[in-house]
Amino acid sequence: MRPLYQARDRIEAQILHDLLDSHLIPTAILGDYLSGAAGELPLDIFPTLWVVQDDDLPRARELLATFLENPDPEGGPAWVCPGCGETVEPGFDLCWNCGQRRD
Repeated sequence: MRPLYQARDRIEAQILHDLLDSHLIPTAILGDYLSGAAGELPLDIFPTLWVVQDDDLPRARELLATFLENPDPEGGPAWVCPGCGETVEPGFDLCWNCGQRRD
């Protein structure tokens, strides 16, 4: 088992864990609850993603680098809902305000 990446928080660690899992790379998140002991531990208490199989480490590093370069593969600009005029983030196909589908 080898360390891969120290995440900013539990959410980022879980997103990366799920990404690697979708590519059949087993990982473990260690230290994800240490922030509850802040003040009693050193400042380096963020969750760390570990690759379970050492042979998977190069592929995991490649996937991690790709993700960190472009965490939102949908990309593009936000869109304006034709139903209510609300601005919606590019990764969504439905308006969060009225449920209208993107054109």
